[in-house]
Amino acid sequence: MIIDVHSHPIFYKAISNDADALKFRKEQFAVFKQSPYPIETAIYEMDYMNIDKTVLLPLDITTRHKGHIVSNEEVRQIVDLAPDRFIGFASVDPHRPDGVEVLDYAFKELGLSGLKLHPSKQHFYPQDDMLSPIYEKCIEYNKPIMFHAGMTWEPDAPAKYSQPVHFEEVAIAYPQLRMCLAHFGWPWMHETIMLLLKYPNVYTDTSLLHMDNAKDFYEQIFTKNMGPLWIERNLNKKVMFGTNAPRFRAKRLLPALRELPFRPSTLNNIFAGNAMRFIGLEEQEGR
Repeated sequence: MIIDVHSHPIFYKAISNDADALKFRKEQFAVFKQSPYPIETAIYEMDYMNIDKTVLLPLDITTRHKGHIVSNEEVRQIVDLAPDRFIGFASVDPHRPDGVEVLDYAFKELGLSGLKLHPSKQHFYPQDDMLSPIYEKCIEYNKPIMFHAGMTWEPDAPAKYSQPVHFEEVAIAYPQLRMCLAHFGWPWMHETIMLLLKYPNVYTDTSLLHMDNAKDFYEQIFTKNMGPLWIERNLNKKVMFGTNAPRFRAKRLLPALRELPFRPSTLNNIFAGNAMRFIGLEEQEGR
């Protein structure tokens, strides 16, 4: 099984009928040279790469930019078109006065499976007290959080908010809250590794913003900047497969990962096992 834990459905045709909304997404996400495509195309690509499930991530930026890159309701709409293939996460702007109510609705009524937060784009530090009710709501529903961590190409998104060390106080205060620091927190990947080693509730994913081809970049990061056995010996239960689609695609990332000197058991954890635990699919399937 393969689960892509990090995908943005900004060009899915089912939610791209409004030209102004599509223009807003392109500008805020900083991807311009793509056009809407039908859900069948996305599923065909998943089938071609043997990806069983994809996590869809929205983003609520209503207080600063007066809109959503993708809304919770739009994610639910896509999931309903292929519920066996898509896992929908929610998003809430932490600055919203009704943020906790929005999140409760997303979990209880929309049935979404986790929360996406983007400290850089939403302009907050993860340890800010205003996040406490949101973290507690995730714990109440046993839902994980996918945090953007590290740099982003998106406009108006200072990297200072997403430096991995800022997440440590959250990991300490909420040990039962599963959180993923996406993109390995690059370029602060060693801070991410420190948190992965120290805290059982912290995960990361492989959706690094690579500067050259995926094979060379993964080899540099995972065998040179990191010790060649760090993932095998210390992090094999903490790293999940994620693409950051549509910015990067599985057809390049999966072959690059398979060429690294990982044992089959480690690849199985990266491709699905760790995501099963992070999302809570193991508990759901055990019912």
